[in-house]
Amino acid sequence: MHIIVVGNEKGGSGKSTTTMHVATALARMGHRIGALDLDLRQKTFAQYISNRKRFSGESGVTLLSPQYLQLPLKKEGDLGSEESLMESRLSSAVETLKKTSDFIIIDCPGNHTHLSQLAHSLADTLITPLNDSFVDFDLLAKVESDGTTVKGPSVYSEMVWTARQFRAQAGKKPTDWIVVRNRLGAQNMINKKKMGNAITHLAKRIGFRVAPGFSERVIFRELFPRGLTLLDLKDAGINQLSISNIAARQELRDLIKALALPNVTIEF
Repeated sequence: MHIIVVGNEKGGSGKSTTTMHVATALARMGHRIGALDLDLRQKTFAQYISNRKRFSGESGVTLLSPQYLQLPLKKEGDLGSEESLMESRLSSAVETLKKTSDFIIIDCPGNHTHLSQLAHSLADTLITPLNDSFVDFDLLAKVESDGTTVKGPSVYSEMVWTARQFRAQAGKKPTDWIVVRNRLGAQNMINKKKMGNAITHLAKRIGFRVAPGFSERVIFRELFPRGLTLLDLKDAGINQLSISNIAARQELRDLIKALALPNVTIEF
């Protein structure tokens, strides 16, 4: 059983879209997928899965989906002496899903919470979607005014480092951290090149891999209300794929390949 955590402390990076596409791609390739949404306020990932189930029921179309589980409720009296309430809820959910899952994918909120920090320490694979701009690069590191010189890691990078230390102390294998560059655009090539140079330099400095993500496309906003992903278009009756849709599917294929997850053979 392999745990995938999708984390980013800034909203609007395509985090839930990335989570849903990775989860359903793995499900369509025959893997059993457990799913948790730790954004207890917005629950975008949970809503995505709910939309999918509703569309499947209304249309009669069978869609392979992750098994979503809400965090179980706990009382303070149920806890051990060194166990926090959130830690107990998360560990109980993971233990339940482990029995029936090859992969568990966890979507974290777009802000720092204790629950999110706990999840990062569980990650065998950590995916951090990042908009391709220096506004969002600030999530990973502080840079000088030239836009290329890295001054040091950000609070999020430091949190990931702390989570890695916890894993090392527990004797677990290191987290494979992948930063996914979302919303790559054809415009402003100078900024794109500077961003690429800065993120490549930082990757070597603090230990993550870089993978291409999804371009800005209208299709993603259209898929969410029905809970669909790029791999479901033909099942939903869309047999004539546009050039943009075909390109987006290739982006998903490239992302799954870059993740290099264990026992995963790409079949789409």
